[in-house]
Amino acid sequence: MQFLFGDHRLDTDRRELSRSDAPVAVEPQVFDLVVHLMENRDRVVTKEELIDKIWHGRSVSESTLTSRINAARKAVGDSGANQALIRTIARKGFRFVGDIELRVAQAHAMEPVNGHERKDNLAALPLPDRPAIAVLPFTNMSGDREQDYFSDGISEDIITALSKLRWFFVIARNSSFIYKGRAVHLSEIARELGVRYVLEGSVRRSGDQVRISAQLNDASTGSHLWAERYDRSIADVFAVQDEITEAIVAAIEPQLYAAESFRAQQKPPGSLDAWDLVMRALSHFWRITREDNFAAQALLDKAIAIDPRYGKALGLLATSHIFGAHMGWGGMGTAVPIAERAALAAVEADGEDAWAHHGLGYTHLFQRRFDDAIAEFEMGLRLNPNFAMAQAFYGVALCYSGRWQDGDAAARRALRLSPRDPFSAIYYGIAAYAQFIGRNYDDAIQLARESLRQRGDFVGAHRVLTASAGMSGRHALAASALEGLHRAQPGVTLAWITNELPMKRAADREHYLEGLRRAGME
Repeated sequence: MQFLFGDHRLDTDRRELSRSDAPVAVEPQVFDLVVHLMENRDRVVTKEELIDKIWHGRSVSESTLTSRINAARKAVGDSGANQALIRTIARKGFRFVGDIELRVAQAHAMEPVNGHERKDNLAALPLPDRPAIAVLPFTNMSGDREQDYFSDGISEDIITALSKLRWFFVIARNSSFIYKGRAVHLSEIARELGVRYVLEGSVRRSGDQVRISAQLNDASTGSHLWAERYDRSIADVFAVQDEITEAIVAAIEPQLYAAESFRAQQKPPGSLDAWDLVMRALSHFWRITREDNFAAQALLDKAIAIDPRYGKALGLLATSHIFGAHMGWGGMGTAVPIAERAALAAVEADGEDAWAHHGLGYTHLFQRRFDDAIAEFEMGLRLNPNFAMAQAFYGVALCYSGRWQDGDAAARRALRLSPRDPFSAIYYGIAAYAQFIGRNYDDAIQLARESLRQRGDFVGAHRVLTASAGMSGRHALAASALEGLHRAQPGVTLAWITNELPMKRAADREHYLEGLRRAGME
């Protein structure tokens, strides 16, 4: 069904909104909200009804609902001041009051011509202002049409999972699946669907074994950004389907971040919008150096000046300030107030953004609000279960709270979710710290060395390696590890460790200090 109003067209079958035939980037939740208001335009829709239909009855704050209504108005060309289309009815709810023409959507015609199929001559769709991706139906290579359900299920689950990552513009299943079984060049698909990125793959099943291959392509350049192959034994079909979906989504997210940050770097500085600035900031943040962290903060400040309610930018800014102080690049006393303001503003602006809750959780941790920190990380992971960095930093919070086994599991889950992550050295370092708390010093040393193999300047791994070597009595290693720590973090002392690192249990703090003391730290 298509809803036509003004110069807008909303297509429920393709889950697309366009203005003057140009696509409008709209988050899935906001899209559903607009559709529900349009379908019930003959009456007032209560807040309770929206929460039930859009959030499925989950507890939602007033600010979250307000932000979604504001986003819905912006998507359809309305505003809170005008309320020409979406009107707030005081103490009652909301109503769509614009004039609508209904039209039954027609599928793209496929006409036989001399025994071949011909597409309608479709105009190329312009790219939206966010990364747009189409997930093509995975090819069933098993030679058994009965297995189509499995390959189709993988594709559909990936579309659903990507749609939860709210910075993606994801083409709906019905549009992607029109290419099933057809040999069409990727550039043509990208042109017709208005996307830059295309994910394709295949499934080959034989007996109780399955091989799933996936490849992410940048159709604008013809380059392959990422490819992976997964071999699994099928005991539970749906469990394997869930596992593969999770692995693919977690793997391609950082690849898309990298591709978008590279694209933003090619733009002239004067043409950068808030999104471009955040992508540039991320490219600096991932490099894990003092200079790059400061550069990321400067870019994020510019993005927030353009869009003061940009939840992702605010959440990342909070994370960056706390991370810098955690690494010893600045004072925690200065960082925490800045981070707290940014993180609270992030959650208020967009309570459904996982980065916002990540920033607030990280900030709460260094305020010694351990339960609040864990709750915020868990909220972020509910919003995006494949957020590998949040999994790892959740592990940090658990370790500092004394729950080292849970912290170790979270760090290892982050590594499984995103084995090629630019932050994987940090994830290994977190796992090493967990093993140190558990007094498994050999494991801690091994994990810390792997972390430093990937990033020789990662100060957290230097600290754990030094303390672990000290506690295990490996004096030569302890001495060399302490030298490395002083190079990575000049001036680090036992007093700094005591004052800056938020360890909930006094016994854990004294254990860490004793390891560093035995290594020779003063």
